[in-house]
Amino acid sequence: MTGLAVLAAVAAFAWAVPLLAGADPNRQNLTAILAAPSWAEPLGTDHLGRSMLARLAAALRLSLSLALLGVLSAAVPGVLLGIAAGWRGGWVDRGLGVLADTVLALPGLLLVLLLTALAPGTLWTLYVGIALVLWVEYFRVVRATTRTLAGSPQIEASRLLGFGPAYILRRHLWPEIAPVVLTLAAFGAATAILAIAALGFVSVGVRPPTAELGLMMTELLPYYDEAPWVLLQPILAVFLLVLSLNLLAGSRKP
Repeated sequence: MTGLAVLAAVAAFAWAVPLLAGADPNRQNLTAILAAPSWAEPLGTDHLGRSMLARLAAALRLSLSLALLGVLSAAVPGVLLGIAAGWRGGWVDRGLGVLADTVLALPGLLLVLLLTALAPGTLWTLYVGIALVLWVEYFRVVRATTRTLAGSPQIEASRLLGFGPAYILRRHLWPEIAPVVLTLAAFGAATAILAIAALGFVSVGVRPPTAELGLMMTELLPYYDEAPWVLLQPILAVFLLVLSLNLLAGSRKP
């Protein structure tokens, strides 16, 4: 419940700020550089006089959206291919296993860096890279679970009674797989958020003036002594996101 409450609060902040405040995250005001929090700017301004409230909300929306899309794009093929491999066995299992091992042999960060080198500064490279890295985890776990359940008495009974694969998947396989998949999804979302922030911090992800948590840290790091509160805001945002997702993952028992 704590993880869900923190995640809901962060998401509400990210999507409510543009509706209530309506500030442009890229509008500069050079007369109010590194301004302290005030009634007009509750979170202060950055080194270019941009609203930290608007930029932090935009960065959170970007991280949450990319993480959600990456997890969904990884979970759907990973689960379906894992069920196919565990259920069919034989050459299907061996072929998909070789494909998963090939992807797993490539370091995930290196794969994302290769994609970002092809189209630097674009969001789709981060999204595709995260999905390509994460799907193997779903595949391996779901394949092992399906292989164990395929020979269980309840599934054998359903087969003898004439029920098709769709019924068996809905009635027997998915209730056993769902808790594991949801746990992997929470951990995967946290990993995706950290990966996006890390790439932005080393200036490999999105390009300025896009509001992104890791890129904001890099931009604000030289002004830590002068205005430490602006640097702590994106750091705290990443911490809360990862903490909430890890709490959600830890609360689910397979």
